Amino acid sequence: MKQPTAAKRIAIITGASSGIGSEFARQLSTAADVDELWLIARREDKLHALSTTLQENSTDASARRICCRVLPLDVAGKAGVARFQALIAQEHARTAFIISWFINNAGFGTYGPFAKTALDRQLDMIELNCTALTGLCGVVLPYVAAGSHIINTASLAAFLPLGNFAVYAATKAYALSFSYALAAELKERGISVCALCPGSVSTEFAAVASNGARTDVLHGCSVEPVVRHCLAQARRGSRCAISRLPWKAAAFFSRFIGRSFGAWYSYRFRKRPAHPWHSPQQTEHSSEVSV
Repeated sequence: MKQPTAAKRIAIITGASSGIGSEFARQLSTAADVDELWLIARREDKLHALSTTLQENSTDASARRICCRVLPLDVAGKAGVARFQALIAQEHARTAFIISWFINNAGFGTYGPFAKTALDRQLDMIELNCTALTGLCGVVLPYVAAGSHIINTASLAAFLPLGNFAVYAATKAYALSFSYALAAELKERGISVCALCPGSVSTEFAAVASNGARTDVLHGCSVEPVVRHCLAQARRGSRCAISRLPWKAAAFFSRFIGRSFGAWYSYRFRKRPAHPWHSPQQTEHSSEVSV
């Protein structure tokens, strides 16, 4: 008697074109519970380059070769969520699958005081960092099962209001709060939800946030151990992943600092360089920040 074919297990990574997102793709490409990777971002050329690299590297003794899907898609706002939902429904109608990993990583930040930053850009940030993050989680829930994992990229900035980074820190506080609540709701179904809260990581984040005024993240560390730690914490069922001891200390002591002092101190003494914003530029990048 022919046995029923098991549904394939997929990992979906948004903001996969660079930084933390591309590192998640690299590490999940060798995961035993992933049959196929879906790489989602707006920069199609970078996605194809990543896909080629991953497939070339995924030849081991068992000749297992990861299947990569390049899906150029703008997921920002309600319109982006609708596009993502249509894609998921269309693909599931063709072939049944279970989402074993959903890496909700698309996001960006902007340096500078709120009053001196283009309002359209700040609103775009909310559309991607909050609206899309929430909507995409809602879309994937019918396709996850016991043992699945959802990772929402938040930030160390989630733990305090930050002057010169007001909207970004607020969006990441939302991501952290939402992740904890969703984790509580999904625990009985055996689905883990983990918020990744890194500090300074070496990616394109600073170049985007500063509009080119700063090319590198200040004191940024490698993305590889940050992602490796996050995947391990998610597998353990942890609700928050903070890999480095100084970041853990900053998150812990933030509860004693107070919101007013944190906002005032960061505004006065943690100014970040930025070129003036003349038009909104929405870009999806991994979300990490120095506080």
